[in-house]
Amino acid sequence: MNSLATSATFFGWCTVINVGILLFSLLMISLLKHWIGTISARLFGITEAEGKATFFRVFQQYRFSIVLFNLVPYIALKIMAG
Repeated sequence: MNSLATSATFFGWCTVINVGILLFSLLMISLLKHWIGTISARLFGITEAEGKATFFRVFQQYRFSIVLFNLVPYIALKIMAG
């Protein structure tokens, strides 16, 4: 990464890809709620409600990570590049 513009482009594409994954995950979670809860309960020995809650918590952490590690550096580099 030789310049601010190259770094900004990198973080911009990272943000686009991660938001795409996030939206796809949101679609799958909303379509397959019951199935996800059941599979989580079987795999980890927890109740179905705990499985759904854990999945939601992980989804929220992933969303926060996208903002923190992709979007914020992209905005900062765009500001620095002028």
